[in-house]
Amino acid sequence: MPTPLLEAYDRHVRASEHTDLEHGVHAEPDGPVVRVVGKRRGFVSVPRDVSDVDVDALIARQRDFYAVRGESVEWKTRAHDLPADLPSRLLAAGFVPDEKETVMVGAAADFAAEPVLPDGVRIRRTDADADMHRIAAMNARVWGPDILSWLAASLISRKQHLVVFVAEAGDEVVAAGWLNTKQDKEFIGMFGGTTLPQWRGRGIYRALVATRARLGVESGIRHLWVDASDDSRPILERLGFTPVVTTTPYIWSPHD
Repeated sequence: MPTPLLEAYDRHVRASEHTDLEHGVHAEPDGPVVRVVGKRRGFVSVPRDVSDVDVDALIARQRDFYAVRGESVEWKTRAHDLPADLPSRLLAAGFVPDEKETVMVGAAADFAAEPVLPDGVRIRRTDADADMHRIAAMNARVWGPDILSWLAASLISRKQHLVVFVAEAGDEVVAAGWLNTKQDKEFIGMFGGTTLPQWRGRGIYRALVATRARLGVESGIRHLWVDASDDSRPILERLGFTPVVTTTPYIWSPHD
């Protein structure tokens, strides 16, 4: 049985997954789901329960729609989704699970402390295109060069809806994170957070959380949520975030 916090997450976050669309991207409904079309990879926005339709046919339609376009597609599952055998149905249709993450939720006011940074590091807000390219380059050092082909362009195209913070040591970008202000203010997502390995464990990730939480409180935001990796989850739990559900993206690619 979903908790009240998880029910609120479903109501506020999942309903807005297909609303933050950059130029040239559009959403189109197909029964209970909404397809996002025109991004580097397709995305299927799905309510918690799709068990009242022919699920296998619904999955196949999404796969086949993007197959015609020669594009991959993500179907993002949560552990409490229905039908309970949805993951096995996605596998049977050729989707492959990506890394499991944990949805962490907390009240913005609980984390809006003065950020504490190591000597020589500063955090600043930016909307400069050049900084978006620097952030993408930093992420590429951690996650590989493929991210360069889309992250900077995505940040630039959506920056009217994003508040981006960069952490720097001298002229080097060491971490970055952003808030999506277009989402429902009851639940606002925190994204990014990647930190260069040599700068981890020094409070920079925590400071980026505090910086964004302070802005959130000033903007009337109630809750913050994060899709947390196994590395980020313990930090967020120590800060006081609550794990509400696990989430696993299932990816179909025409090249697999």
